[in-house]
Amino acid sequence: MESGMVSVDRWTAGSQVYFLTHLHADHLSGLTSKWSRGPLYCSRITAKLFPIKFPGFDLSLLHIVEIGQWHSVSLLSPSSGSSTAVSFMAIDAHHCPGAVMYLFRGEFGCTLYTGDFRWESTSERAQTGRTMLLKAMKDVQLDMLYLDNTYCNPTYCFPSREVAARQVLSIISSHPNHDVVIAVDTLGKENLLLYISRVLKTKIWVWPERLQTMHLLGFHDIFTTKTSVTRIRAVPRYSFNIETLEGLNTMRPTIGIMPSGLPWAPKAFRGMEKLSLESPPLLLHNRWHTGVTTSSTSSKTNGGSLSSGRHDHYIYTVPYSDHSCFPELQKFVEFVKPINIKGIVSSSACNVDPLYHFGSICRIQQASEILCQRLRIKRSEKVGVIDMKSSFGCTSMMQLGRKKRKRQISRAAIHVSRVRLLRRERQGVKIVDTDPD
Repeated sequence: MESGMVSVDRWTAGSQVYFLTHLHADHLSGLTSKWSRGPLYCSRITAKLFPIKFPGFDLSLLHIVEIGQWHSVSLLSPSSGSSTAVSFMAIDAHHCPGAVMYLFRGEFGCTLYTGDFRWESTSERAQTGRTMLLKAMKDVQLDMLYLDNTYCNPTYCFPSREVAARQVLSIISSHPNHDVVIAVDTLGKENLLLYISRVLKTKIWVWPERLQTMHLLGFHDIFTTKTSVTRIRAVPRYSFNIETLEGLNTMRPTIGIMPSGLPWAPKAFRGMEKLSLESPPLLLHNRWHTGVTTSSTSSKTNGGSLSSGRHDHYIYTVPYSDHSCFPELQKFVEFVKPINIKGIVSSSACNVDPLYHFGSICRIQQASEILCQRLRIKRSEKVGVIDMKSSFGCTSMMQLGRKKRKRQISRAAIHVSRVRLLRRERQGVKIVDTDPD
């Protein structure tokens, strides 16, 4: 795909159409209520929530993409000026309400942009997504995969959200006389809150803006802004810290729960267990630091399972994550078998370039090995000719042969991967094709 055609989660000028995966802030940099650079495609739920996030936005720019259905848009080739069709499908990313991944097909090949996603092996929604993606990619090779590499590190192996939710419930149930504060984003973790409400048969307090979101999502009788009717409160992450918990405990016994995959980079020590925080959450400021001793942490090195842990006197962490952990990422890459792969997150300390771990799975590796074999054969043939001619003092022919081989290697390297990422910020891409053909 040529530059100047499609952008995903990237809102700078220069593309003809734009795609939004979901409404988390790190995917919205540059998108404002006054933004008007072109058609914006998103899921139906995202479109429903859009006016809350961007009041005054020109909603005529929004185009709803139905999940599991092929859509098509005609774009102009910047190089030739001719019209070209781009087909695309949205698939449930199972990350937060409205989150989708996009599959693109056209003359440029086939590209999948996952956005943030979590496909657990035990999830029925993930299985539906796998079936949908398999059907959409039937008889088609995936040229490029843009992968959510938030936890692309073997250190990160946490349980399913269903298991982690039971851990949260266990912590709450073991503190029947405490108020409970749970840190959540402005969108996401709804299933966790619904599970707690259903099992404990109680309402959950949320702040007014979050209540509006819950109502738009269809949850009218479960959440409240009245603190007097419940002891469980879901609060914004930015307000969740040890100082706040200490203040609350001067009035009533209170515990805090942080559901997140970020703190879980375990390293086991003999005699006791500690946590090594490769990328410590910013929410707990300087009070949450490397090497905190836990009282109820169970961990294993090299991909072991993790359970809830206690940090400081008031705060529990639970490995409840809406991003795929490393084993899930590996299974996903094995499932789609792309020719090439790139991560969409570049600034997180906990991730690694997906090619480092998954290069052997990608078919670019196989193509490179075949290519190298062919080049070695051609190189040996050319060297033989050059050696014969060099006995007559033809040093210029040897230099010419070397230049020719370099040109061949350069061309071959271009053809190994048809789709390349030329411009990238922390999140979002402008999808381009460097294939000269």
